[in-house]
Amino acid sequence: MAAGLEVLSEHRCFGGVQGFYRHASSTIGLPMRLGVYWPPQASVGPVPALIFLAGLTCNEETFAIKAGAQRVASVLGLMLVTPDTSPRDTGVAGAEAAWDFGHGAGFYLDATQPPWSRHWRMASYITQELPAVLAQGLAQGLAQSFAMQPDARGLMGHSMGGHGALTLALRHPRLFKSVSAIAPIAAPMQAPWGVKAFSGYLGDDRTAWAAHDATALVQAGARFAAPPPLIDQGEADKFLAEQLQPERLQAACNNAGVALHLRRHAGYDHGYHFIASVIDDHLRHHAAALIG
Repeated sequence: MAAGLEVLSEHRCFGGVQGFYRHASSTIGLPMRLGVYWPPQASVGPVPALIFLAGLTCNEETFAIKAGAQRVASVLGLMLVTPDTSPRDTGVAGAEAAWDFGHGAGFYLDATQPPWSRHWRMASYITQELPAVLAQGLAQGLAQSFAMQPDARGLMGHSMGGHGALTLALRHPRLFKSVSAIAPIAAPMQAPWGVKAFSGYLGDDRTAWAAHDATALVQAGARFAAPPPLIDQGEADKFLAEQLQPERLQAACNNAGVALHLRRHAGYDHGYHFIASVIDDHLRHHAAALIG
């Protein structure tokens, strides 16, 4: 892969390799960590990549450890990529003061307000630098091949990461051939998490906020180039009414004639037990678009 990539650990997993890495990011201006699961098919040639964006407080290891996605990914031949949720060790005052802002809470946007604008550039990292890093490939350690098929990328996320997956797919429709989300923050301009993050990272101009709100983007004419997104939402999610509000996105899509596959599940909460319960469907959703 890119020069200077550091192998933190690699582990055999369902015939493939689950690895964790660190590299110097020119976009962030600091080292960034990521996880990659390479299915067995990657030892033969390039495979499509599904990038998973995790939620608040999570990091590059959370999905890889908790979701149980590697088993089906190994059958389908999907590379799973899990970037960290924000820059780390920034030295910025206040970055550790709250669990829903700063470290672990990048919100997958490029901050415009100091001091956050120096390092909080997760949108550019996900859409520009990370695909370039993946495309270069790696030949070391347990994984003998690390090569992504050109233009075969899917995007998926949970909670804050679901917000990121939906907004980045709407803002960059040519980059991602498939998109899905689990319990996403679907209308962050109407949610306390989103208002706090947008105020801090983007300032008080709500027109700037709208560029990072999936509901507002659909209302403004943005469209998914990929097949209709798959969204799963638990009905027992304690954040559903105040923070997530998928009904706002559903209404915006209905009014705009945009196809959206929103499934609601009785009894399921916001955590990784829910993610593990629906992850196979999401992997197959992306495989249908990326592999056929």
